[in-house]
Amino acid sequence: MKRNLIRLWPILWLGLAAAPFLSAGEPTRPNILFCLGDNYSWLHLPPYGCNVIQAPNFERIAREGVVFRNAFSCAPSCAPSRSGIVTGQDIWRLAEGANLHGSLPSHLPTYPALLEQAGYSVGYTGKGWAPGSVEAGGRTRNPAGEKFAGFREFLAQKPANRPFCFWYGDVYSNPLGKPVVKDGVNLDNFRIPGFLPDVEATRDDFYYYFQRLRRLDAAMGEMLQALEAAGQLENTLIVYTADNGMDFPRGYPNLYDYGTHMFMAMRWGKGAKPGRTVEDFVNLNDLAPTFLEIAGLPVPPAMTGRSLMPILTSAASGRIDPRRDRVFTARERHAWARRGGLGYPIRTIRTDDFLYIRNYEPDRWPAGDPDFAHPTQGIYGDIDRCATKSYMYEHRNDPALKSLFALSFGKRPAEELYDLRTDPEQLRNVAGQAGYAAAQRKLASDLTEYLRATGDPRAQGRPAPWDAFPYNAAYRSTLQ
Repeated sequence: MKRNLIRLWPILWLGLAAAPFLSAGEPTRPNILFCLGDNYSWLHLPPYGCNVIQAPNFERIAREGVVFRNAFSCAPSCAPSRSGIVTGQDIWRLAEGANLHGSLPSHLPTYPALLEQAGYSVGYTGKGWAPGSVEAGGRTRNPAGEKFAGFREFLAQKPANRPFCFWYGDVYSNPLGKPVVKDGVNLDNFRIPGFLPDVEATRDDFYYYFQRLRRLDAAMGEMLQALEAAGQLENTLIVYTADNGMDFPRGYPNLYDYGTHMFMAMRWGKGAKPGRTVEDFVNLNDLAPTFLEIAGLPVPPAMTGRSLMPILTSAASGRIDPRRDRVFTARERHAWARRGGLGYPIRTIRTDDFLYIRNYEPDRWPAGDPDFAHPTQGIYGDIDRCATKSYMYEHRNDPALKSLFALSFGKRPAEELYDLRTDPEQLRNVAGQAGYAAAQRKLASDLTEYLRATGDPRAQGRPAPWDAFPYNAAYRSTLQ
């Protein structure tokens, strides 16, 4: 019965709530512009203390709006993160939507569809919900909406009396084989994260990474100009963030901060007091209920995300909602990096002081099997090919690199606990130490309680289905 109600929710919602909006066509309803970067970590833009590049458009949105210091991805993997964003739900509730190269079942309500049914013009460009199969989920188009060549093209065809919701999707491309371009990127005072070797290969990867970030910011600038030219800047909620962490070893698809902690700034000229920095913990699945509420629409009961409207409309900085003192993230299968398509399931709880991680299959290799080659990523296929990965693998037996190699490529215990007050880069696992026993028990209990309350099969003693779901990739016929 419950499953049938969930499947029928979009139809029920339309009948109960949408009719007034469908006929009104009110141009004063806020627009929504969502800019989603592809594979970036939170602390690499000036508002977070990093001055490697100039990012004038992110800085403008932060200055004229709200910058979030504790925004986290739903999952440290592209498609699962995007599944959580469009549905407003934790990924363990989304069946195949929790896997990379999965699908998103059509019975799950999504905010673009709900907004469109309520009279919004909806579209996207670049990378929408991906990578995976739209058709395998029973959908006829990308969950992000109808695809357009760009934002200006979308605005040009949009009916004048309709509000809009547009998704700009940054597109990642692999740096291997590309020339290193240093113009506009100053790594002189940049500290390489402690889990990576400070060598030329790593710095070359960071040059490419920051150049991509510069291009993303430039694209945001073009969209701001288009909004201003259309006279819609002040009536548009702008969200500027990224889907998951940086594409380096121990970055994505891991649940350490470099895989899940996101930069995010939001600007709403008519509704958000500018110049504020917020410390509340937010999950990117909070965006869907936020977008629906700002449009005056009800939030489906299936959504586990919580609207950010109280934060946007507040005049305060710092910790606004005392209940937002933690966030939960998860991972199931990323790449086909293990024989049989096995994933590496993890759940975490992150607070101000601690990161607690539960690895459900500690006998598996978190970065992928060392003797199994992924068709595009090679061995240790859950780490993208990059110069840093190659260097670390080639020097894995060097005494100076062994410990770093183990952090990114080695097996991990069933529980990990990091004291962020003394170890912000999460290099020293203190799980099992007597001095942390009370904190470990409390975090483990809080994580289990949340997972059970939100229907995670792994916490409810039910079979976990994710290893058996199809892997919808063009090269799947080569997998064994």
